Amino acid sequence: MYSLKREILRIPAPGREMRCVLLRPKAAGPVPGILWIHGGGYVLGMAAMADFSVGKRLARRFGAVVLSPEYRRAKEAPYPAAFDDCCSALEYLHDHAEELGVDPRRLIVGGESAGGGLAAAVCLWARDRGRIPVAYQIPLYPMLDCRDTETSRNNHARVWNTRRNHWGWRWYLREDYGTDRVDKYASPARETDYTGLPPCRTYIEDGEPFYAETLAYVRALNGAGVPAGVDVFPGATHGFDYLFWTKNARQAKARLCADMTDFFTAGQEG
Repeated sequence: MYSLKREILRIPAPGREMRCVLLRPKAAGPVPGILWIHGGGYVLGMAAMADFSVGKRLARRFGAVVLSPEYRRAKEAPYPAAFDDCCSALEYLHDHAEELGVDPRRLIVGGESAGGGLAAAVCLWARDRGRIPVAYQIPLYPMLDCRDTETSRNNHARVWNTRRNHWGWRWYLREDYGTDRVDKYASPARETDYTGLPPCRTYIEDGEPFYAETLAYVRALNGAGVPAGVDVFPGATHGFDYLFWTKNARQAKARLCADMTDFFTAGQEG
């Protein structure tokens, strides 16, 4: 395990400076860089959630730098504010790789829930622009589809459910909610071409609202020739991996670390 130093950075973002949490290992660089995007239904959450995230777990296990942006939440500013902020954070991580001790060839983009949706959107943006190579994506139980799916419709789970999902999407999309004007960077499930995206690992419980859209995303990636996999656990608790004392949380994080070992090891050898 690596010990991590925690810092606060202020980086350029559209029309402002953006506060970010930076976690750095006491390890010889360059090391992988992880852009970790917090969840909260696009409305809630904060960058400090990185202190309890899977992104931090990966950094401690393998030695990596984590950058977590304090992106604008939807009540403050609707789409594309959060998306633009997260793209700015990826640009900063890439363009300042040397001073951060990061290998720009080993960039990972991940996050939970809405952060997972933003992670997928940022990967689409990076692929479409062709300037920043993202090596891996980890969108955990991601919020990808602004339309009801078979598992987000009539879902009455306690942590996140149909009512809260509609609430989050309405705040994020405002007047575009429920229309055909929503683009793929706002709702990545609207993309029709998944070729050229980075490999993906994720996990989810089978009774939560985002189960169907997560599986659809993994299938779409595989159909486009992108290696992608998902671990499915029984249950209906959104954000279950934060319940660190539960069997599902322990197993999910252990499997993800095992799945990522080859990526980190290959990078170190290269």
